[in-house]
Amino acid sequence: MPGPIQSLSRAAAIMRLLAGGERRLGLSEVATALGLAKGTAHGILRTLQQEGFVEQDPESGKYQLGAELLRLGQSYLDVHELRARALVWADDLARAAGETVYLGVLHQRGVLIVHHVFRPDDTRQVLEVGSMQPLHSTALGKVLLAYDPVARGELGEEPLESYTSRTLTGLADIDTEAALTRERGWADAVEETWEGVASIGALIQDRRRNPVGAVCISGPVERVCEDGFVRPSLVASVRSAARAISRDLGAGRF
Repeated sequence: MPGPIQSLSRAAAIMRLLAGGERRLGLSEVATALGLAKGTAHGILRTLQQEGFVEQDPESGKYQLGAELLRLGQSYLDVHELRARALVWADDLARAAGETVYLGVLHQRGVLIVHHVFRPDDTRQVLEVGSMQPLHSTALGKVLLAYDPVARGELGEEPLESYTSRTLTGLADIDTEAALTRERGWADAVEETWEGVASIGALIQDRRRNPVGAVCISGPVERVCEDGFVRPSLVASVRSAARAISRDLGAGRF
């Protein structure tokens, strides 16, 4: 098994050192404390600073932890709170709908699956926690695009991938779909990423009413849809679960 990467281990040691002190540390102090050459310590600190993990006081030249670590830490806490609050409701939704349930959050240009409840039957299924789904062609992604301006910015201006003949790849079409999602309060994706698969998603908000994720059901088109449209009863179930999770996160009634 490959050993640890030395530069990453040293960067981690520097951040732990800065986290453990009550004051800023200078280059010499960092180098001495960790037994590093000053040039090595300076190179690592400069890289951490460029990435936002370390900040340098312009007057003293000393270093402290940067705001990017706080942002990442808050994201970690938010995701774990989201999962904890959603467990019961996601299980209930899977039982009520008889379909797979996913909980997803925005991650770069896609949706990161942070919780997955298997379809309640005896078929073979694979846990998909940690996998990524597209933003523009899934119900989870469409919900985030509709309510989170950061998600919309992640699409950029590059051509979007077409997975099936039904995938929306034009930004104008995607914006129109986002407006429809906001108007009705839910999103669907019917064979837009995977042939034969349909999904229905709704928004999850936190106590500040910020979009923090989305929940969806996913299953075969013939079960999720009827006469070419997603089943209203399943839409109601997904929206109810999203509201319940949001209330548990402090969003109140909406």
